[in-house]
Amino acid sequence: MCPKNASYYGNRAATLMMLGRFREALGDAQQSVRLDDSFVRGHLREGKCHLSLGNAMAACRSFQRALELDHKNAQAQQEFKNANAVMEYEKIAEMDFEKRDFRKVVFCMDRALEFAPACHRFKILKAECLAMLGRYPEAQFVASDILRMDSTNADALYVRGLCLYYEDCIEKAVQFFVQALRMAPDHEKACIACRNAKALKAKKEDGNKAFKEGNYKLAYELYTEALGIDPNNIKTNAKLYCNRGTVNSKLRKLDDAIEDCTNAVKLDDTYIKAYLRRAQCYMDTEQFEEAVRDYEKVYQTEKTKEHKQLLKNAQLELKKSKRKDYYKILGVDKNASEDEIKKAYRKRALMHHPDRHSGASAEVQKEEEKKFKEVGEAFTILSDPKKKTRYDSGQDLDEEGMNMGDFDANNIFKAFFGGPGGFSFEASGPGNFFFQFG
Repeated sequence: MCPKNASYYGNRAATLMMLGRFREALGDAQQSVRLDDSFVRGHLREGKCHLSLGNAMAACRSFQRALELDHKNAQAQQEFKNANAVMEYEKIAEMDFEKRDFRKVVFCMDRALEFAPACHRFKILKAECLAMLGRYPEAQFVASDILRMDSTNADALYVRGLCLYYEDCIEKAVQFFVQALRMAPDHEKACIACRNAKALKAKKEDGNKAFKEGNYKLAYELYTEALGIDPNNIKTNAKLYCNRGTVNSKLRKLDDAIEDCTNAVKLDDTYIKAYLRRAQCYMDTEQFEEAVRDYEKVYQTEKTKEHKQLLKNAQLELKKSKRKDYYKILGVDKNASEDEIKKAYRKRALMHHPDRHSGASAEVQKEEEKKFKEVGEAFTILSDPKKKTRYDSGQDLDEEGMNMGDFDANNIFKAFFGGPGGFSFEASGPGNFFFQFG
């Protein structure tokens, strides 16, 4: 009815702004100042629309024009400061993104979005950084919110794919990257992410296939190549490290397996499988305290009967490891037969008998006497089936009422070699001894 009235366009722009329809409002505000360049409120609304949409530089121009018309206008002065602040946040965020300081970028975008709530660009940058920080639900919420308003937004599709990719849902991630590339064929980030996702999926699957076929060397190489594809994919890389750790344990490279599992839990400290694998490697290398620590972590997270038993076994082995290792003292295997234990005792007892070292220094005599006593103690336990069973099961022998400090190693020796006069040590030259039976 009155298409040349600037204030009508200005009023409709104000109404659209209240509805959050800033792009439509911007068109009306621009039309109002085209019709009347001296319309201060028209310039203010144009600037506010530009600022809300994230175009801070254009907003500054509009607010400057309003101030030229009314240099005391308090709203124009404040909005001009706000626009400059947004430009500063944008500048800092750009530098911090290059430095990979994603937390700071999120902070800057949050501040900028207070003044530019309808800026998709700021939201996308924030969402991408949230994804890089592993805050996937927050990132997905932001991207999904944009896609509800604009289902063809390539940047939002890319961020949705990125979240899925970093959560190790690689197939679904590829679908979003492909969709983003349909909307924007030159989308560089989506192109790189899509290529990495496909390569990672292929390498991981090839590694799994080689492992199942028992080709551990090839599996190791494939998992290593996969780990080099994208250092930012924390969840997938944690699984790859754990897989490679499993390969190393199969190859009996237990220290390497422990290192791989450690890298896995550094990337994902909730990764139960990596803790279990590392704990088993600790058990195999007799690092029982470390094994107990890992099994405790697992049991605290998942209180299952299986995990409880694993923890109990590790605690038992730790307890056993703190006692004297009688098998080691005699130099026999844990599965040694009765005859092997007797032969070992004969050899070690004669080797460490005090008479054999009567000409040695007081320090050496004391050390050999200690070893002689330990050999007798070991034989006392391992030659008795009942005591041996209790020892092997980790039970305290003192519970039987036997105090190992009370026995006499010489009596055991005499009993073994046939009593008094059964043998003697004689010198055959300086420092040399032989024994003979009576």
